[in-house]
Amino acid sequence: MNAATREPIRLAGSTLKHSGHVCAFFNSKEEQYRVLMPFIKDGIEQGDKSFHIVDPKQRPQHVRQLQEEGIDVAAAEARGQLEVFPWEEAHVQDGRFDQFRMLDLVKDAIAKQAPDQVTRFVGNMEWALEDLPGVHDLLEYETRLNLFLPQYRDPVVCCYDLSRFDASTVLDIMRTHPMVIIGGILQENPFYVPPDEMLKELHERKAA
Repeated sequence: MNAATREPIRLAGSTLKHSGHVCAFFNSKEEQYRVLMPFIKDGIEQGDKSFHIVDPKQRPQHVRQLQEEGIDVAAAEARGQLEVFPWEEAHVQDGRFDQFRMLDLVKDAIAKQAPDQVTRFVGNMEWALEDLPGVHDLLEYETRLNLFLPQYRDPVVCCYDLSRFDASTVLDIMRTHPMVIIGGILQENPFYVPPDEMLKELHERKAA
């Protein structure tokens, strides 16, 4: 299946017409799975790669949710189609967040896929609430993803629990994503700020 013949990527009631860096806001894990599971299952069925990053305490539950949707997790992992990483193997390796290491991880995952594949990234972002070095670079990391993701077809869905992030952080997060899921619906984000402009603002904040 090549880019011209593959089925379009559907997410949260819409079709992605280009690569999607999406902030997805949810009020519960139940809502998150209800909205994202069709996107995940469809990717497995189309032969896409799935790259999931989850709270290590919730990894067993995440795997069960996939299995309950009819996904053969063991088989998908064995053929390299599905990878489920706990935070400490992705965002917070060695007990710290290094935004450039994480950016390289995303780029490497895209580079390793077959020419006829896309990689569907789903990341739970509550690691950023931990008291760990580097977590204050969250906004800069989300902004820097927008410097290269538009070159690719691969959707990156960053999941935020609205019950745990404060309102000011949610507003800033929204400004770093060109697309947003609110109320279970994907839409273009009118509050999105282009990366060069956002990076300048963030650097000015640090200087102040």
